[in-house]
Amino acid sequence: HAMIDPAGFALEGFDAIGRSRVVDESFNTLDTSGVLPDGTAFDGAAELQAALVKYPERFVGTVTEKLLTYALGRGLDYYDMPAVRRIVRDAEAGGYGMQSIIVGIVNSYPFLHRRSES
Repeated sequence: HAMIDPAGFALEGFDAIGRSRVVDESFNTLDTSGVLPDGTAFDGAAELQAALVKYPERFVGTVTEKLLTYALGRGLDYYDMPAVRRIVRDAEAGGYGMQSIIVGIVNSYPFLHRRSES
């Protein structure tokens, strides 16, 4: 879990429907601490949020990659990365709003020139 999804530890303090909890199903105390790949330590969702907003372009870049992957119906490759960087750069002017990211994806070269399955 620490290698695959370190941020997931911060969300252990919530159950499947979002209720706050301090113990798991076996009544073991939850450990909501973790370390992000850049070495930033956190304990709980609030500290994770603070770590993520410290470098918003990293978070927005990842969100953009995931949304573009979904929009294209394929994985991204090296030649898609300039479009991702442009979308993130342009979204900064809009305060990194979701609308700015989505409009950037829809107007991006990879999206406009995608091929459909025959």
